[in-house]
Amino acid sequence: MEASLDLRPSLSLFGLEGLRAAFELFSHHVTTSVETAPLAAGDGHPVLIFPGLGADGSAVGPLREHCRKLGHPALDWGRGCNLGVSGDPDEWLRCLADEMAQRLQPHAQPATLIGWSLGGIYAREIARLHPAGVRQVITIGTPFNADADHSNAGLLLRLFGCGAPALDKAWAARLRRPLPVPTTSIYSRSDGVVAWQTCRHTRRSPRTEDIEVEGSHMGLAWNREVLQVLTDRLAQPADRWRRYKPAA
Repeated sequence: MEASLDLRPSLSLFGLEGLRAAFELFSHHVTTSVETAPLAAGDGHPVLIFPGLGADGSAVGPLREHCRKLGHPALDWGRGCNLGVSGDPDEWLRCLADEMAQRLQPHAQPATLIGWSLGGIYAREIARLHPAGVRQVITIGTPFNADADHSNAGLLLRLFGCGAPALDKAWAARLRRPLPVPTTSIYSRSDGVVAWQTCRHTRRSPRTEDIEVEGSHMGLAWNREVLQVLTDRLAQPADRWRRYKPAA
């Protein structure tokens, strides 16, 4: 069952987003500066990362840097600030999917697609359109199981002086369908922008998993627990997907 319209996060959580994200970024920098143990090497398959609504590639820089430390070519989506879908959603998505396929063409292996917030919706639909080129999809704070009414994203964009693009309801219904590739959704119950309930799958499959972390929505791109999940997911062999194993 899809989420009810009363699941939008509280304004108190939303109001603390900036402060919490800043603290989480500070914690990330401190932790990174003192870490000495090398990260486990990955198999070198490419990773393509999509920023959230109102954000650009710099906002997901910590995600890219982490993937590169694991030995993966980590690519930005290359379209600058994510201002949402414009025009016909199906045509817009097909163009984006074709563009991303071209960007990944030099790499021999299928890619992991990682999307933060609205970027996760793009990652899911690209995997649906080009499953042969996608190894897995990882979404971070992505409300794929709802529509735009379940978030405070419009208010956030207005604070930044941007518009609030609407999510087509037919497209939202399609997003709830399971993907043909392994899928991990990372979410936080203390998310102040999107309702955490909308970031979980209602239709389970052996290759679908929802993983809860603690953090703000705006800080998920450098959240320590999120990075630990990425380390685990990227280390899995392509043909042997398994459930998440938290680090000891």
